[in-house]
Amino acid sequence: MRSTSFSAAKLDTLLDESGIDILLVSSKHNLQYLLGGYRYYFFEHLDSIGLGRYLPVLGYVKGHLDQAFYVGSGDEGWGIEVFPFWPPRISTEAWTSTEAARLAAQYVKSLGLTVPKIGLELEFWTANAWDTFRAQLPGAVFVDSTEILEELRAAKTSDELDQLRKAAASIVDSMVATFHWLREGMTETEIVEHLRIEETGRGLDYGFTLIASGPTFGRGPSSRQIRNGEVISIDTGGHWHGYLADMARMGVLGEPTALMKELLDQVSAVQAAARTPIKAGALGGGIYDSARQALESCPNRAAMHFVAHGMGLIPHEAPRLTATGPIPYPAKHAKRPLETGMVLSIETHVKHPDVGFVKLEDTVVVTESGWEAFGDWGRGWNQPG
Repeated sequence: MRSTSFSAAKLDTLLDESGIDILLVSSKHNLQYLLGGYRYYFFEHLDSIGLGRYLPVLGYVKGHLDQAFYVGSGDEGWGIEVFPFWPPRISTEAWTSTEAARLAAQYVKSLGLTVPKIGLELEFWTANAWDTFRAQLPGAVFVDSTEILEELRAAKTSDELDQLRKAAASIVDSMVATFHWLREGMTETEIVEHLRIEETGRGLDYGFTLIASGPTFGRGPSSRQIRNGEVISIDTGGHWHGYLADMARMGVLGEPTALMKELLDQVSAVQAAARTPIKAGALGGGIYDSARQALESCPNRAAMHFVAHGMGLIPHEAPRLTATGPIPYPAKHAKRPLETGMVLSIETHVKHPDVGFVKLEDTVVVTESGWEAFGDWGRGWNQPG
């Protein structure tokens, strides 16, 4: 049996605390984490086929790696052949989520547990898979295991940090190259398409781009043409081997005005203040406390917004530091100590009617003595040419 890349002891502890006997994992990001980087290439960018849906299932039995199982699609043997992984029992027969649930239930029954408590990522189960599973295992108790897996992934290994470091560097290099390339009259849509090519040319799996140009605040790519003297805000994300970098940088077509410089300076000051308290053992909420103090001294504080969130295989993963950010979740880690290897996306923006949308977003990792920023360049006013 191939060895695992995650801490089985830590996972067993988390399952013990929740009273869970069996963990069933079906999200692509958590499967990648638990299976040492595996993603079935055929379904990398889609889930549907025929009248069914790809629903892989990894079953982990607390304290028993030798009883783990994996249910994949009907042709997934091709992927496992070139990327073998550790679960000893593997089925590649499920072309629908219903069949995947039935096969997973069979494996659970074979364990001989009378009333198992089963952890599921409820956001990732289809309705028919859920119905099938409950019908097959009428005595089981089902609970949501999403936060358990978030806790398991919260502190990144050195290998994971290398992936994120590469992702961040490639994202920033792509944005800087795009700023240098653009000319007056180009549309936001054209700029985003060029950025996509820059990112994929650097080996990234392109994710998304939010763009705002001139004195506008809408961030969806449009047919608006860039004019001389206007600002361009680019906020983009891309994956390197599954790990996501999400960064924002600013450009201007021409020379930045005094007001533009002042606005970006205020944003930069808040970003710098947010980094100050970061180190292993410091409370996560200290990041927000420091950022709020910096915001209070900014002349444009009424139009400014700050947020810090975890980053890794998905955006807004642990640590979760606020309950009032754009994505709803409890601030579970605000009063807990930061851990070495936790990765944060720190972002501040300001909206000004005469300038537009001005933003920086940075990737910062917690270290034993402080922090390290990935892709930490291009943070001033980037200009064409």
